[in-house]
Amino acid sequence: MKKSFLIAILFAICNQLTFAQKETTIVTLKTDQKAPIINKHIYGHFAEHLGRSIYGGFFVGDTSKIPNTNGVRNDVVKALKELKIPNLRWPGGCFADTYHWKDGIGPKENRPTIVNQWWGGVTEDNSFGTHDFLNMCELLETEPYISGNVGSGSVQELSDWVQYTNFTGKSPMSDLRKQNGRTEPWKVKFWGIGNEAWGCGGNMKPEYYAGEYRKYTTFMPDGLTRIASGASSDDYKWTETLLKDIPLKMLGGVAIHHYAVIDWNKKGADVDFTEDLYFKTMKEALKMEELVTKHSAVMDKYDADKKIDLVVDEWGGWYDVQKDTNPGFLYQQNTMRDAVLAGATLNIFNNHADRVRMANLAQCVNVLQAVILTDKAKMILTPTYHVMKMYSVHQDAKLIPVSFNSPLYTFNGESLPAVSVSASKDKNGLVHISLVNVDAKNKNKVEIDISNLGIKNVSGTILTSSKLQDHNSFDVPNKIVPVAFKGFENKKGKLEIAIPPFSVITLEAK
Repeated sequence: MKKSFLIAILFAICNQLTFAQKETTIVTLKTDQKAPIINKHIYGHFAEHLGRSIYGGFFVGDTSKIPNTNGVRNDVVKALKELKIPNLRWPGGCFADTYHWKDGIGPKENRPTIVNQWWGGVTEDNSFGTHDFLNMCELLETEPYISGNVGSGSVQELSDWVQYTNFTGKSPMSDLRKQNGRTEPWKVKFWGIGNEAWGCGGNMKPEYYAGEYRKYTTFMPDGLTRIASGASSDDYKWTETLLKDIPLKMLGGVAIHHYAVIDWNKKGADVDFTEDLYFKTMKEALKMEELVTKHSAVMDKYDADKKIDLVVDEWGGWYDVQKDTNPGFLYQQNTMRDAVLAGATLNIFNNHADRVRMANLAQCVNVLQAVILTDKAKMILTPTYHVMKMYSVHQDAKLIPVSFNSPLYTFNGESLPAVSVSASKDKNGLVHISLVNVDAKNKNKVEIDISNLGIKNVSGTILTSSKLQDHNSFDVPNKIVPVAFKGFENKKGKLEIAIPPFSVITLEAK
């Protein structure tokens, strides 16, 4: 009996050792001289004339008691500059294909109004127009990305807009710009040729839109990055049609849009959600890996040299609006779920930096997965803001490819990859490794071999909280903020890390 008891103990110990080995995820960092640069424009943002995004969010008018510069909130500008936002997309979204830019220039008292048919049926007074947006981009030290009106506009209208913003010589549009107070052009580089042409941008078929794109871009000068209105999620036929029907020299980028929505008719609560809803949301968010891979494969068939950008210019979480708010304003809170979603998505973009060179979180202020929320004079930064700031270290850094087999996050018989990782090395030689644990309940152990990188010192930052539903509010604005992370050991060039549930970590090594 003693012998059998001893054997049983030894068997149990072996099982424990095997389990412990399986618990640790081994991450390999690869040194690849041909690895791409992570384009800073992956970290772009989006500001649509929707709800309180522009009015009350970015813009309060120059007579407001809220501190502002030419009507733009100083606190919002300061926060976004600290985020190092590389570009800002405007005026939509669906609004773009109803927007006529000449309504938003000249004396404000003379500007006509329109009805914002897409978002709440409210009156748009056009007090925030081209000058306001482009001057704001200068304040933000960011690149403007303008979405042109193809759905209800004309070739002449878009051609005039480009000339108005960019032409240095004498012309009708540059003269009009000077008449309206701006001598030097803004030199706008990024232009979207319509938005969601398959839906609110005109309900077009891909073949028809390809023809419209060719027509519109024919009358735009060379040297611009012209971005085609791309597919909704997994519509690979749309992407294939554009690459097949449009001469590659006319394409600067092809867009796709994907939101982590479980059911468009019943999206679920923004704060009071269950683990079931969290799991389903993350399942939709992590589909981005498949979407980027498959759209890239389609593009590779026609553009093997990867000259054309894949532009994910709308992404994020989309839930039911906050109680007692206008359903057309898309105002939602931002929890640790959004932080995890953002971190995992940005890791996907980083790891596909050979093709993904631009992306825009939807949206910047007071709409959907916002990084900033405002309430009159008050402003708070959301968990997503903090993730974007933590990840800003990857902007224009060289990708370090990673390989690992993720443990699984299992719920109700379904499983998702629990761990997400991306890494880069910046021009100063600093290595940054970003890790996300999607698992709602269990920590995950990771081991990263950094012995071949010549690293001596490692520090870390973590964003996490006690509950998935935790968020920053106007009463408690700093409930979730990044703090120093100490949950790792460097053992002879091997980092051993314990990642808490639903947390985002960035390590800096030098």
